[in-house]
Amino acid sequence: MISRNVTRIAAFAALPAALVLGASVPASAAEDQAYQIDLETLNDSGASGTALVSLEGTELTVKIRANGLVPNAPHAQHIHGSTQGRDFHCPEPDADQDGDGIVSTAEGVPDYGDVNISLTTEGDTSKESGLAVDRFPKADQDGNLSYERTITVSQDVADHFRDLHLVQHGIDVNGNGKYDGEAGKSSLDEKLPLEATAPANCGMVKGASIGEMPEGGVETGTGPGADAGRNGSETVLAMGGAGLLAAAAATAVAVRNRRGERA
Repeated sequence: MISRNVTRIAAFAALPAALVLGASVPASAAEDQAYQIDLETLNDSGASGTALVSLEGTELTVKIRANGLVPNAPHAQHIHGSTQGRDFHCPEPDADQDGDGIVSTAEGVPDYGDVNISLTTEGDTSKESGLAVDRFPKADQDGNLSYERTITVSQDVADHFRDLHLVQHGIDVNGNGKYDGEAGKSSLDEKLPLEATAPANCGMVKGASIGEMPEGGVETGTGPGADAGRNGSETVLAMGGAGLLAAAAATAVAVRNRRGERA
């Protein structure tokens, strides 16, 4: 038993080198199912970051470090996509259908799919909390955001997590450092400005399939609520998530081993 555990930990210790070379860990090879999501700028927001995700059964742990966000403002963030094997992806600029220069959330939905999980700081994590502004994390005065939470997801989400992706919302079109109504109202809630709900960045799960546009209507979110679970730093982001991904994998293995020893 000890020999097998040592072998598994040694295998995960080799992950950083593989990641530096651009290799991804196949789901079948990583029992802990650790994933990396690189968040890339949308709507010229300047916001980017890295999300590291580990999945053990239906227990999902999400860690996000992002920068370039609107300072001192809440940022809605969701896991979007399909749990039925359909192909969704991050939107391109041509998704801007009304020509206002902004890909709104509604305009992006045909590309990235409906909300599966709302990454709130506490309470419900279902689609119904998609606009729960008071329960989403705030960026600090420098526009950095740090988030970590462990939640329970549906079996469908666990089985198809590679087909999902992450979107953070909230942009500053006129550069005044806050959300205002100059760019118009949000089509999702007229009480909110468009700036507050427009996507700021988006990232695909490493290894997820991309390419074909989805067919048919938008799927309904499937993520149930769960339990609750800072400091964004350039040093962490500069790691590109590689070291953290390996650490997440090793941590998951160690936790599983300890559970096995207690059993």
